[in-house]
Amino acid sequence: MAEIIRGHRVGKNGTIRVGCSAVIFDKSREKVLLTRREDNNQWCLPSGGMESGESASEACIREVEEETGLQVAIKCLIGIYTTPDELVVYQDGNRIQLVALCFEAEIVGGELRLSCETTEYGYFSYQEIQELDLLLNHAQRIKDAYSGEMVTFIR
Repeated sequence: MAEIIRGHRVGKNGTIRVGCSAVIFDKSREKVLLTRREDNNQWCLPSGGMESGESASEACIREVEEETGLQVAIKCLIGIYTTPDELVVYQDGNRIQLVALCFEAEIVGGELRLSCETTEYGYFSYQEIQELDLLLNHAQRIKDAYSGEMVTFIR
């Protein structure tokens, strides 16, 4: 599990890490797929870190399949989320400032299942999501996805 330290520009004490997350709506576009993390029991969008040698969209597609069993296609970039005032400190001593790209994705194959990283999954409405113990930095991404704006958010 990781600790989050907050403070003015505290991210400068870490290494930048690029991550990707996917917003996957149900057919009605009223609910979003969330998974419950094995490590901290919080709900989140399917997501994870980008690896060397892959594009951001490839990272997002890989993470969704690893965590959910679903194969997806990227539709659009919802936003870019930076955290200069947050530092994530892991038990192994790694300290990172996260730069996250959040994409809207659509299911093109696969079968929804659990993984070693997830203990539960479900589709939730925006109202239902407000009641969940949600990974904090995913709340803004979900809000932006539901906004209906036809812009890329840069936060």
